[in-house]
Amino acid sequence: MRNIALKIEYDGTDFVGSQWQNNGRSVQGELEGAWQQLTQEQRRIQLAGRTDAGVHARGQVANVRTETAHDLPTIQRGLTAILPEDVAVLEAWEVGPDFHARHTAIRRDYRFLIDNGPVASPLLRRHAVHVGGKLQAEAVHEAMQVLLGTHDFAAFAGAGQAGSTVRTCYMASCQVIAAWQQPLIAIDIAANAFLRHMVRNIVGTLLPVGGNRRGNDDLAAVLASRDRRRAGRTAPAHGLYLMSVSYP
Repeated sequence: MRNIALKIEYDGTDFVGSQWQNNGRSVQGELEGAWQQLTQEQRRIQLAGRTDAGVHARGQVANVRTETAHDLPTIQRGLTAILPEDVAVLEAWEVGPDFHARHTAIRRDYRFLIDNGPVASPLLRRHAVHVGGKLQAEAVHEAMQVLLGTHDFAAFAGAGQAGSTVRTCYMASCQVIAAWQQPLIAIDIAANAFLRHMVRNIVGTLLPVGGNRRGNDDLAAVLASRDRRRAGRTAPAHGLYLMSVSYP
């Protein structure tokens, strides 16, 4: 029995989420269907991170246990040829028998993109959240530094979150980039794991900071409160990307 890891990219617009659901298309469902078509095996494919409907991925990771004799290039090319155009397998590699895409992961990197142009770009409407008012990326970056380290992130947890809300944040930054000369603000957060809606709730709290409607120290107060009611609204899903997953 082999254990194969896959690096996956997808546009989450038309998916109900990454995990299999019975109410629409899922990334996992498409992958498992493509795997069965390629190898004639019916296998469960494990994903590193659960992304909601509309959330995209540049570096989602999955693993599948298999008896197929296909080599790695054939697996990568074959799956991508079978999969629909909004999901692709970028890489395939052999991993040890104990590797599990979710349980073995030690870090996940997310990026949230904001279209900060005066007029929303139609080309970015599915891939960045438009905020027309000028945002101060420097103020957002400064406020985010309080997230670094190990904290109880309960204030940024989505409804239905179970278990511990303590997480360790390794990186938090905000910078201005551009696409087609349209100004974009990229908010990057990396942690050992994330709570449900955690990044989107953090972004929703940061937007008033960038718009000078909340002070830079407000994020620290919200974090310390552990009270979801103190945080901002949940930012829309289509600005969020799972960029990468790291392993020991």
